[in-house]
Amino acid sequence: MKISIGKMATGILLGTLATAAGTAQAADTLRLLTWADYAPKEVIEQFTKETGITVEVTLSNNEEMISKLRATGGAGFDLAQPSQDRILGPQQDFHIYKPLDLGKVQVAEFKPSMLEATKKNTTVAGKVYGLPEIWGTDGLVVNSKLAPQVKDYGDLCTDAVAGKVSYRLKRPALIAFAFASGADPFAEYGNAKAYQALMEKVGATLAACKKDVKFYWDGKDALLNGIRAGEVVAAMAWDTGGWKLNGENPDIKFVAPKSGALGWVDTFAIPAKGRNDAAAYKWINFNLRPEIAAKVAASAGNFTASQGAEDKMDPKLKAQFAASFPDADFKNIKWYPAVPAGLEAIEGKVLDRLQASN
Repeated sequence: MKISIGKMATGILLGTLATAAGTAQAADTLRLLTWADYAPKEVIEQFTKETGITVEVTLSNNEEMISKLRATGGAGFDLAQPSQDRILGPQQDFHIYKPLDLGKVQVAEFKPSMLEATKKNTTVAGKVYGLPEIWGTDGLVVNSKLAPQVKDYGDLCTDAVAGKVSYRLKRPALIAFAFASGADPFAEYGNAKAYQALMEKVGATLAACKKDVKFYWDGKDALLNGIRAGEVVAAMAWDTGGWKLNGENPDIKFVAPKSGALGWVDTFAIPAKGRNDAAAYKWINFNLRPEIAAKVAASAGNFTASQGAEDKMDPKLKAQFAASFPDADFKNIKWYPAVPAGLEAIEGKVLDRLQASN
């Protein structure tokens, strides 16, 4: 078949223009995989105004982030925000992230202790894969008037609150109830056999507790509305939800459990096949600016790893944090360590059985 030089040249030109257009579009767009409230509208608008980069936000959670990036080999997004303990295992198993170039990050803007801890927990083969942004805790949200006796996770499974409690059927519940039983699940991370035995024991506890659960919450709005309506009087939930409800009703409080609140840090991580690393680094640095970090913190209801951001935050939130975490309770926070490869499969089987029995 003969093709004229003119047609061939035209085809090459059109192909080149299409490639250039696609490249330009990629350069002008940041595809962000993140949690609800971590990219508020005013912050996105200011970023776009300053950089010319459009931000496309996809809301997710830890399990979905891993699933989405595993399915694509790390493609489809330019920046993700997994919790710091959920990077090591997935990276070892699926290679879904790329190492961070710390020379492109304003690292002096981080709180040093949080930066170093997160780097340690997200280092694989000597390379860092995550940097901290938002941090907070899981604990108890309790109506102190209707359920004053709830002081620890195990108290959610008592006759006094039967049918009026809620928690997520996710791995934090397994970890929390393990601590409440007197065990230290984090100490067993290096022993898969012992960890499996512990998770089976906790699974049996949660199966017996099923009768006491009003519903297993997923989206936080369902939980908050249940507590507002009095259908739920005690729940395992994030601190930000408790503080929000406390602002509406002083009887509802976020309580640090006796066995310890669970501390988490959500990070910045760059997917392995992201197409716009430059925009990702610009977004990271932009969000480290104290005035921007304070806006994100106000939206999320949690604190950030940015130096100086707390000085610009709502005094009411700082007061609520102080009330929930006297010094002894803050020191008792159980910070999630990196999850080794294979442990989530153990947890998943326990959770699947619990889910199937509902």
